[in-house]
Amino acid sequence: MMITKIAWRNIWFKPLNTLLSIILLTASVAIITLLILLQEQFEKKFNSNIDGIDLVLGAQGSPLQLILSSVYQVDAPTGNISYTEAKQWMDHPFVETAIPLAFGDNYKGFRIVGTTPDYLEKYNATVEEGKVFNKKFEVVVGNAIAEKMQLKIGDTFFGTHGDSKEGDVHDNQAYTIVGIASKTDKVVDNLILCNVQSVWTMHDHEGHDHEGHDHGDEAESHEGHNHEVHDHEVAAASTDNHEGHDHGDEIESHEGHNHEDHEEAITSVDNHEGHEHEGHDHATEDTHDHEEEAIVNYEGKEITAVLVKMKNKMAIFSWQRMIPMNTKMQAASPGLEINRLFSLFGIGLQALQYLAYGIMLISGISIFIALFNTLKERKYEFALLRVNGASRLQLLILVLIESLLLCITGFLFGTIVGRVALMLISGSSEEEFKMSFNPFEFVWDKEGYLFLLTIFVGILAAVIPAVKAYSLNISKTLANA
Repeated sequence: MMITKIAWRNIWFKPLNTLLSIILLTASVAIITLLILLQEQFEKKFNSNIDGIDLVLGAQGSPLQLILSSVYQVDAPTGNISYTEAKQWMDHPFVETAIPLAFGDNYKGFRIVGTTPDYLEKYNATVEEGKVFNKKFEVVVGNAIAEKMQLKIGDTFFGTHGDSKEGDVHDNQAYTIVGIASKTDKVVDNLILCNVQSVWTMHDHEGHDHEGHDHGDEAESHEGHNHEVHDHEVAAASTDNHEGHDHGDEIESHEGHNHEDHEEAITSVDNHEGHEHEGHDHATEDTHDHEEEAIVNYEGKEITAVLVKMKNKMAIFSWQRMIPMNTKMQAASPGLEINRLFSLFGIGLQALQYLAYGIMLISGISIFIALFNTLKERKYEFALLRVNGASRLQLLILVLIESLLLCITGFLFGTIVGRVALMLISGSSEEEFKMSFNPFEFVWDKEGYLFLLTIFVGILAAVIPAVKAYSLNISKTLANA
């Protein structure tokens, strides 16, 4: 204990040298700690989100972009695909589960995803409060969103078109929160889930030519036409005057429709084919809606992607070839694309690790130089210690302890600085990519190796100065004093 106190006082005898050594060690340990935590948590998050997904069906384009947009919700989709075409593959005997995804809107930057309750099951999420969505415009919000936005059951909100929170607000139809999902630490925590029909209905009237058509409670006079009010179940999806109005974002093109004998625009969802609606009030027909609306007639409808789990794993590779050849879709393998992504990231991470190890080596050299240069000044101190009963071994241990104290101090500061850096990165990535990192997680095996490496650098730096102190000739030193 006495040797340790002496060693601690000695290292602060020249504070600038000590601070330089500690700063260099802190920097190297902080970089390596940050990389260890980032890599470990990054891989965990990416692998946990693709678990149970063998293929992703989507529009042709970049396979990696399709995976990032459909599985991780961090990129723009490659486009839309025909639900009719996708359904043929979803119903294939080789398929165990197929979960459709339809994008289009967001709420304050959080993506609204049209899907089925299977999506919640896929991520082992349960409805912590409320119930699962089963009607149009009912939503289940992810746990992280509910916590951040202070949302609760019964709250309503309007979606914003596209992925940007600064887009056009769909203030003609509100979503109602009916459930809050449990925390999973997966992508579902940052999503708002509804059924596919909600997405279709929200965009169903976009691009329609509504000349002569009257929606909801509005009774407007159109050129040369006199219409009775049509009261729809989803009239709120379009309460504007659509005379000659065409939206570029429409999912389907309905140009030139004549609405004199009007058929509901969402017959593909509610299967009202063959009904004549002139002067008909649909409010009474709404009572026939099912508690859980099935996708009955989806002719001409589009979705963004399908998450597929195969029964026959051999079919994964054949489908990746067959689907692009025979359809306008592609089938991307999440595992394959993420491995490619990791290999690309791996090059950068390895370069940073080499840089950090280089800084650690420089810090070791700095400690060695500091100890070696002080030997001349301290040889009389060592001689006096020997005269007062200190052994050669104790002098050797004293020098080693000084070096180790510098290294341990640098390691402790480095682990703290590395975690503070991860906390800052987590805040930024959560805002931008809805992906957070835990700075308080310890990767014991890798961080343990890092600690041992730091100790090794300290011992290596102190070996020569310690041996010189050990072999000090007391009589000659005192004679020259």
